[in-house]
Amino acid sequence: TPPQGLSSGDLDSWYTQQKQREIEARKKREEAEAILRGYRGAWDGSKSGSGGGGGNGSSSALSSSSLESGPEPSDARGVFQWVFQAMESQASSAGAGEGGTTGKKWRKSAAASGEEKKLDFDDEKKNEATWNFINNAPGSKYVPETGRYHIYVSLACPWSHRVLMVRALKGLQNVVSMTVVHPIWQRTAPSSPTDRHCGWVFADPESDTPLTNADGVGGPFPAAYAKNSPDPVLLGAFSMRDIYEQAGDADGKYTVPVLYDISTGTIVSKESWQIMRMLNACFNEFAENPSLDLYPPLNACFNEFAKNPSLDLYPPAERNRIDEVADWMYPAFSNGVYRCGFAMTQKAYDESIDSLVNAFDRIESILKTQRYICGPNMTEADVRLFVTLLRFDEIYALYFKCNARSVSSSSVLLDYCRDVYQMDGIKETIDMEQCMAHYYCSHTELNKYSII
Repeated sequence: TPPQGLSSGDLDSWYTQQKQREIEARKKREEAEAILRGYRGAWDGSKSGSGGGGGNGSSSALSSSSLESGPEPSDARGVFQWVFQAMESQASSAGAGEGGTTGKKWRKSAAASGEEKKLDFDDEKKNEATWNFINNAPGSKYVPETGRYHIYVSLACPWSHRVLMVRALKGLQNVVSMTVVHPIWQRTAPSSPTDRHCGWVFADPESDTPLTNADGVGGPFPAAYAKNSPDPVLLGAFSMRDIYEQAGDADGKYTVPVLYDISTGTIVSKESWQIMRMLNACFNEFAENPSLDLYPPLNACFNEFAKNPSLDLYPPAERNRIDEVADWMYPAFSNGVYRCGFAMTQKAYDESIDSLVNAFDRIESILKTQRYICGPNMTEADVRLFVTLLRFDEIYALYFKCNARSVSSSSVLLDYCRDVYQMDGIKETIDMEQCMAHYYCSHTELNKYSII
């Protein structure tokens, strides 16, 4: 549970840190599994007389002779201690640099003996693939330029939709290019029978081969929906996983949206709130509506990009109010629908649906007395709100068991949605067919046969 009193930005940062901890824990588990697989393979090989399984000859920590002093494979703790002592011994005898390389090669070889996990990638490139900000500061790696940056999005994903809305409102369609992935998750390593990861893949509009869900049932679904396309940046990429791994970020969940720097081949950011604010502030010199400002402190650097520079979604006078709304709206409403849909106990669901209903009623009550959620002007908070309201009745009410309320039963919320929908560029960001295809067909644990 996040600490009380965090601002919207701090709350997003807190959730980002939790995600990073989860990623690091998963990486450690996978590396531990790779070590055990490699050791057991080498142990079995030494006992059968076929030699060690490390794949590096006499230099390997898992040579046949060295295994004579090793523990039984069933002693996992002993295996880890023995392996790392062997690596340290190699590093001492061969030099720190060479020894470090030996350990890295062994981990890669051990992983290859199992599920081909890509544990060995350049650490510097990995660091480049985390979270950065585009700015004009001297020496900045990422500076605002037209045609340099590319976003990967799904028309189904509400976090992607936020980014698309800001891009449209700011008039950046000709400044920051985009690729829309296929809405239905597929196996991201289909050639590997043991790699079960499912996620976003690129579409092939030229294909006549229909798709199923990731478990091979359901459909048939089209190989491409409207606006789906192959990846134009990393030619031959099959999935978002390929984009992440090419950029050196191979231990995450391969999510969208992603802001990608074409010139350096790195990921600038994979957090929707950061990408929203960069699109709002960092390309104003190219934008059709540069005065639309989601994050004023950064806005002055790039006025010449925007088509709509005068549109301001995060005005200084309203920032406290915007942050205050986001603080209660995100956990109870925007993320609340997911807490309901993926609850694994009755108690968890009951608590989540109660919070959701209270947030829904609070939103409706506020919009009865003012045009937008924070006052008379549209702000960043409205972008966050609209994408959830849009999906509420057709998806969340049924699929995530959130049917205690409905947007269609509220004239206030219907009018609000119509108001936002008619803004320039917004309707082009909406595709309910892809929204429904994604939710009803990607989570096979919730809808095994992918019936829409």
